[in-house]
Amino acid sequence: MADKKRVYELAKEQGMPAKEMVELLNKEFGLGIKSHMSNVSGDNLELISEYFKEENNNPATQQNKNKDNKTNMKKDNSNKYSDIDDYDDDRYQSKQKFKKSNKSKKNKNFDNEDNDSYGNKNKKNRKKKNRKNKSNKSNNQAAKANKEENSKIEIPEVINVGAFAEKIGENSNAVIGKLIQLGVMAGLNDPIEFDQAELIAMDFGKEVTLEQEYSAIQEQEIDLDYDDDKKDLITRAPVVSVMGHVDHGKTSILDTIRDTHVTTGEAGGITQHIGAYSVNLEGGSITFLDTPGHEAFTEMRMRGAQSTDIAILVVAADDGVMPQTVEAINHAKAADIPIIVAVNKVDKEEANPTRVKQELMEHGLVAEEWGGDTITVDVSAKTGAGIDELLEMVLLVAEMRDLKANPNRDAVGLIIEAQLDKARGSVATVLVQKGTLHEGDNVLTGSTSGRIRAMFNSLGESIKEAGPSVPVQILGLSDVPEAGDKLFAVEDEKIARSYAEKAEEQKREERLMAKGASLEDISGSAAEGELKELNIIVKTDVKGTVDAVSQSLIKLSNDEVKVSVVAGAVGGITESDVLLAQASNAIIIGFNVRPTQGAMERAKDNNIEIRTYSIIYEAIEEVESAIKGMLDPEFVEEIRGRAEVRETFKVPSVGTIAGVMVTSGSVPRRANIRLLRDNVVIFDGEITSMKRFKDDAKELANGYEGGIGLNRFNDIKVGDVMEAYEVVEKERD
Repeated sequence: MADKKRVYELAKEQGMPAKEMVELLNKEFGLGIKSHMSNVSGDNLELISEYFKEENNNPATQQNKNKDNKTNMKKDNSNKYSDIDDYDDDRYQSKQKFKKSNKSKKNKNFDNEDNDSYGNKNKKNRKKKNRKNKSNKSNNQAAKANKEENSKIEIPEVINVGAFAEKIGENSNAVIGKLIQLGVMAGLNDPIEFDQAELIAMDFGKEVTLEQEYSAIQEQEIDLDYDDDKKDLITRAPVVSVMGHVDHGKTSILDTIRDTHVTTGEAGGITQHIGAYSVNLEGGSITFLDTPGHEAFTEMRMRGAQSTDIAILVVAADDGVMPQTVEAINHAKAADIPIIVAVNKVDKEEANPTRVKQELMEHGLVAEEWGGDTITVDVSAKTGAGIDELLEMVLLVAEMRDLKANPNRDAVGLIIEAQLDKARGSVATVLVQKGTLHEGDNVLTGSTSGRIRAMFNSLGESIKEAGPSVPVQILGLSDVPEAGDKLFAVEDEKIARSYAEKAEEQKREERLMAKGASLEDISGSAAEGELKELNIIVKTDVKGTVDAVSQSLIKLSNDEVKVSVVAGAVGGITESDVLLAQASNAIIIGFNVRPTQGAMERAKDNNIEIRTYSIIYEAIEEVESAIKGMLDPEFVEEIRGRAEVRETFKVPSVGTIAGVMVTSGSVPRRANIRLLRDNVVIFDGEITSMKRFKDDAKELANGYEGGIGLNRFNDIKVGDVMEAYEVVEKERD
């Protein structure tokens, strides 16, 4: 018999799911198993083998046990979290005591099972009451397994002497003596490296192995995610990613399907944020992910492909296969998901679907009518032609893939998008992948945790729960999570916070704090051939854009200049961002956000550069120009003043007029105006009217009240801030 086995190996031997084996080992033996990757060794392994021999020789007992296990898996699912903070108290017990403790524990569990079969209502309270005792027993048993003679003991790469002595079951003074013999002077709390520990262990007749290390995010997935029993799975809706080249009609097709207009308000008509939408049809429901088409959003698009079951590749019939079309194909192939090609814009005179199919063949996509296995559908988002057929094909492919999930478990989901809302706080779009997410659930994602205060579906309607393949917006997270992180529902707030704090600590350790310079400095140095490092702080309106902008800027690095993103976050530019830029000698780049008044003043006082953009191309081009030594800032933006909206008035045939108070500088009638809501730009344009009382005014000075109307924009609310600015020519020093 092997000295050590993984839990999943035991499960495979007994022909049962790994999850069920974990439940059994914790329930029957009190081992405190965390996941299917945990090891079982020594006396534990021997007892388990004897247990299964008895059960296999008694079919009646085995049948009853399986029935009890099935019942308790549903009732006692929370036990898998009970050992998060508790592993490592008392280390060693005698062999007889260990066996006796296991035997008594086993008998106790059988008694509890009999009681549960008669519907004992106090099980939940009893489970919480006994959790500590279970954990203590598991600690002793696991420690005894580690003490097993000649067994392999896992230790980290660096370990202090006291912990090492405890691991191998030897007196700490004896270990220190061995170290002295090796010429290593170390005390009880001093660290030693693995090579030294290995030599000491060999002297004691023990064998140690290097402990496999996981990141905090990996630990979350290992501990909290698990495979479901096939009998618990039911059919779920397919998740479809709509991909393709910019301006080929991805969002327009979705608009036609769900009869909405997502393109409204997007800069340049280009989708710049990932969205998730659920569409109900006669043949079933489909969840769509709308992914950006610009090359700067490659990372977001790849994340979308990896989170979906089917990819719809939109190719314009008049343009054919373009570079980003090829990127989308590669992402879908890498994710091993089927591709359905939607040849769009077939209503145009210059449309040539045949040419599109020929070009797709060069990339391994052969249409079904040409003897291949790629479904192609000719569609027109403008007229609606072919849309119904496209949806039928999606449902057909989904049926063939037999997509299933277990709705009766703790939820596991994927963060699609996240942003900071002034009124609601952190708002995250989650695609539920397993289980059911409920209002009131304690959740964890990356370094962020919280309790779900409210949930909304893709129509903005409040809902109480969401099952597999359902996209929802959730409120209640402590911070804005990372797009692409997994979300887990856990037993209680303490567990969620424990995992989140560990991830945050790791993130803090990895955070870059390097030095850098301004774009002008970089431009001049690059022209002189000097090696420089440009550090950038990125602030955007939504989380997914942070990743996209950061990746695009980093790719601009060359032999002369290295671009590093010191930090990236959601929300307006604050004084803390300026302080970070000051400490790291970085510049601040904002995308669809603006700095606070305090941030602007501090940046001016400390000569910190803040640059803001509404189109990502402009940011990339400007930084690239600086790197090449060609930056030529002929025009600069000068802030004239700010005014706070104190009241709003609706005037017939005119629109909404904002009653404002000028809080700094002045607001000239000729100036351009930005409307800020929580320091996020929601309007950038001209002033159409300005009044002081009932008279027209050319300027509103600091401390004065007045009325301002904006050009073709009426979404003005109390608390919004108007920022007046002018673009003026400035000679370069």
